[in-house]
Amino acid sequence: MNFRLSPSDLTFLYEGCKRCFYLKMTSGISQPSIPLPSIFSQIAGLLKNYYDGKQTGELHIALPPGVVSYGEQWVRSKIIQLPNHSATCQINGRFDIVVSFEDATYGVIDFKTGNPNMEWKGLYSRQLHAYAYSLEHPALGALALSPVTRLGLLYFYPSAVNQQSIERLSYEAEITWIEVEKNEEKFLEFVDEVLDVLESSEPPQCSPNCQWCSYVDRLTSA
Repeated sequence: MNFRLSPSDLTFLYEGCKRCFYLKMTSGISQPSIPLPSIFSQIAGLLKNYYDGKQTGELHIALPPGVVSYGEQWVRSKIIQLPNHSATCQINGRFDIVVSFEDATYGVIDFKTGNPNMEWKGLYSRQLHAYAYSLEHPALGALALSPVTRLGLLYFYPSAVNQQSIERLSYEAEITWIEVEKNEEKFLEFVDEVLDVLESSEPPQCSPNCQWCSYVDRLTSA
């Protein structure tokens, strides 16, 4: 069996509840979707449009010279076959932006609106690595960019407001760059763990913090 994995499911769903992840991947049983407030999509769209074609120095001083060359494009990896697994998997998702550096390498950057949180760095690392792996090991006809040498999170945290007129008010945001070390070997070890879960004959135990599982358990026990 070949599992189609999205970077967001590998990040949030897998971490939130492995049982829900297992049921979605093996049986197509998904948690009820909770759409993000539209304001976040609006902010993300404005940021991507603003930085399109900009020099990396306008993103953050920590980045090497280059240009923002790709925004919100789909990626699809080749089929991943790991030792000791009969099942395979394939990554399919859409990144925020990719920058092209002057040394002919690439960087994958994810925009975040909120207070920078170093505790989430490891979690978001899975998402960034999934994009990078797909770009460097693309399926036939998919977007191919290699080598990817830099991964990171660019946080925008509102810190002040300015009002130009009675009808126009703008927010100022503090910009923070959080570098994520690229380690494809470690990412594939994580994929190996995911396949262990998916190849199990029974779903894992529910996460104690999973509200959806708790709701289903209450329904079935009533």
